[in-house]
Amino acid sequence: MAPRLPIRIAAAAIAVPMLCGAADETLQGPVPGPAQTEPMQFADPSRFSGGLTRGGEVDPERFGGRTADDAYGAFQRGYYLTAYNLALPRAEAGDPAAQTLVAEILSRGLGRRRDEAAAASWYARAAEQGIPEAQFQYALMLLEGRYAKKDEKQAFALLQAAAEAGNPLAQFNFAQLIVRNKPGDRGLAEAAPHYQRAAEAGLADAQYAMALLTAKGIGKPADDKAAREYLELAARQNFDTAQLDLGRWLLTGRGGEKDAKSGFGWLLRAAQTGNVAAQVEVAKLYMQGIGVEPDNEAAAAWYMLARGAGLADPIMEDFLDGLTEEEIKTALERSNRLR
Repeated sequence: MAPRLPIRIAAAAIAVPMLCGAADETLQGPVPGPAQTEPMQFADPSRFSGGLTRGGEVDPERFGGRTADDAYGAFQRGYYLTAYNLALPRAEAGDPAAQTLVAEILSRGLGRRRDEAAAASWYARAAEQGIPEAQFQYALMLLEGRYAKKDEKQAFALLQAAAEAGNPLAQFNFAQLIVRNKPGDRGLAEAAPHYQRAAEAGLADAQYAMALLTAKGIGKPADDKAAREYLELAARQNFDTAQLDLGRWLLTGRGGEKDAKSGFGWLLRAAQTGNVAAQVEVAKLYMQGIGVEPDNEAAAAWYMLARGAGLADPIMEDFLDGLTEEEIKTALERSNRLR
């Protein structure tokens, strides 16, 4: 059976089926069972400087190779209303780069009231002229069907065009659509090159997808060492599910040397960002003294935090039953501070 790809939050609220197959629990943590489905998930542009910015600065190459002018300079400095006023006349005159900038400002509500319907119109006009970032954004709107008439066929074509032009978010999301449209290993193998290109561009969502595919041997022989390298790349970008899986792999020595201390460290980072499965793992490691000095109160505190989020574990329940009232009280206080 093909692996499920539980890849993060959506850039827009798009509800299409996610690929469901046999889960690899050592890779994924808590995910729905094989008979369940979940929404298809798209990479979040806010966590990747692949849109209008590069390294926190406006990227002129994202606008058809045009040199940054006063509008882009104003946008870069945070003068969004000025940027809008400078870009609007050019956008109305048909400049696709300015149209994309206007759409970005309107869609995010920068310096003026958010107007996603108007943004959709500007993205559409820029997309028609081949601006990859406009093609990507408008494709998401077409898939969602809120600010533009729903059209999955056109969205697929736009995502493909943007992906082929080198937009990493489009590459990842285009791969997701391939997986949706072609369930099973065949679709995953077809999507793999697009995931890989996005991963090489630094998109954490794609790096995690490549870890799953590489561990499963989709499109090429399974390679745990390479999969672990992809996990670490995504984990270093604070991708909490990758941190969870990398921690587990380090604890067991999968894909490389066993390193309990580092494994605990990655699990702790995921737990601190709110990953409930990692919180339970950290609790157990504190309880057993693996990768960290044993600490019953810390173990209880982390487990209480996870249980409060709805994840119960029978081993940890038994552990709590064995603590004294004073230990429970102290652990509860620590758990409250962790929140």
